[in-house]
Amino acid sequence: MANLTGGCFCGAVRYHSQLPVIDASYCHCRICQHTCGAPVVAWVSVPAAGFSFTQGSPMAFESSAKGTRHFCSTCGTQLTFRHPNSAEVDITSASLDNPAAISPEFHVWTSRQLPWLVMGDALPRHEADESGS
Repeated sequence: MANLTGGCFCGAVRYHSQLPVIDASYCHCRICQHTCGAPVVAWVSVPAAGFSFTQGSPMAFESSAKGTRHFCSTCGTQLTFRHPNSAEVDITSASLDNPAAISPEFHVWTSRQLPWLVMGDALPRHEADESGS
């Protein structure tokens, strides 16, 4: 059982998850790159049934037909991603209170990885989102 807590940079929005972690990954897709302003984003996937925002109300942005991203309207921190009709919530790993607690297990969308980003790990890589997440 995971007891994950986290929130945005300014502290206006907080969340809690108390169900087991499904998986953790690095995403190299262009949407993640654009919405976070980073070359790669680390995610932790948890069951939606055990996830809740405990403080504040995040803003929602439908970044594509594949899902909606939730972020703090005050500081802009991206917190979650949800696929429509999915039983999972993806949490940005760096927004966790203890981001070192859960290590990524694989990479997705490596076909979009920036050529100057060198990731020296031996984790499985998927050119698209073939990981099952």
